[in-house]
Amino acid sequence: MLKYIPLIARSSLSSVFLESGVNKILHPVATQQFMAAHGMPFTGLFLVSAIVLELVAGLAVLLGYKARWAAIALIKFLITVTFIFHTNFSDPMQIGQFMKNLAILGGLMMVVQYGPGAVSFDHRTTIVNLKKGVGSRE
Repeated sequence: MLKYIPLIARSSLSSVFLESGVNKILHPVATQQFMAAHGMPFTGLFLVSAIVLELVAGLAVLLGYKARWAAIALIKFLITVTFIFHTNFSDPMQIGQFMKNLAILGGLMMVVQYGPGAVSFDHRTTIVNLKKGVGSRE
């Protein structure tokens, strides 16, 4: 039963990014207006980049496929957007967003440190390679 805990954790983490990516697809104008209001140039380019990153890396974390690399990409992205959009500490809503992002960063750092767990494509690939002798030191 414990082997499913990392899967549940990855599902929780990735759901934030997958929902955000889909939301950007469904509401691109509002997203670009939000970006522009915070002084971002090239909002179209950043919008597409954010959508691709959130969906691809979010899915990779969910599936546990190249999960460490995906988590690193999401950490870099999340640090950037947190400091661009959520540092108005006079607004209680932004304090909440900032703290939520810190918690998500903690979860992503756990994926980087400990990997995606037993129920993941990364784990399966490792087992298959070990059985084939790939990566062995012989």
